[in-house]
Amino acid sequence: MIALADLPDGGFAEVEAEVDGAPESVLLHREGGAVRAWLNICPHAGRRLDWAPGQFLKSKEGHLVCAAHGASFETVEGVCVAGPCKGERLRAVPVRVRDGEVVIATA
Repeated sequence: MIALADLPDGGFAEVEAEVDGAPESVLLHREGGAVRAWLNICPHAGRRLDWAPGQFLKSKEGHLVCAAHGASFETVEGVCVAGPCKGERLRAVPVRVRDGEVVIATA
């Protein structure tokens, strides 16, 4: 997967992982020792959130910004706080940090 040390604090990364039996693009976000993960899909139009593979936009408030239509998501629960899908949320993916490695649940 990815080492926690390779994920910058406050930063984002994209990894490919099996989710519910299918390969998916997964977005990771690190805050200190905690990592959150969501499918790399905007609920507005079903498009990827990154503007180029693994390259994500972050607002001055620290929100994740969808490159396609500008929807902004807070990074604790993945709730859209502004834009065309306001009130919707990103689909969370179970993740944990074990022995310095970010591990995504595959089932």
